[in-house]
Amino acid sequence: MISHTFRTATPADAALIASLVESAYRGEASRAGWTTEADFLHGRRTDVTEIEALLTGSNGRFVLFERAEQVLASCYIERQGPVCYFGMFSVHPPAQGTGIGRLVIEEVERFARDEWASERVEMTVIDIRAELIAWYERRGYVRTGKTRPFPYGDERFGVPQRDDLRFEYLVKELRA
Repeated sequence: MISHTFRTATPADAALIASLVESAYRGEASRAGWTTEADFLHGRRTDVTEIEALLTGSNGRFVLFERAEQVLASCYIERQGPVCYFGMFSVHPPAQGTGIGRLVIEEVERFARDEWASERVEMTVIDIRAELIAWYERRGYVRTGKTRPFPYGDERFGVPQRDDLRFEYLVKELRA
């Protein structure tokens, strides 16, 4: 098995992260994987400017997964008091389904618990993404029933192709 490493992204990684996120969620390239949102959201998911802003924040970081000197996955985590917010999770579409996502989740949970003393990890997922929510549930995440509206009209989040989108909060309690 080829070994892998995790590292914290630097500002020099901003374009790479933006490209990875776009490829995992939007456009034809995203259809090579199973996490695509291309059927119900058009437009961009993020851009270099947003990634750069997140990279300069004091409470958050991007975690990168590398194998054979190639970044195959990234996610953004942010310390919010006792909570570790987990978002913008992206795996290179041809590498989806190979176990990389599980490894990234495990590393985030370990880091949140051991380095930040977080009590839980929280995320939001578009609630029509049944297969994605089921994947998180298999990893111990629980649907809270708590939702927030999708930001219709704000093209920074994409151009919705349907009118029933909203985010649902998922949570996993961390044990020491």
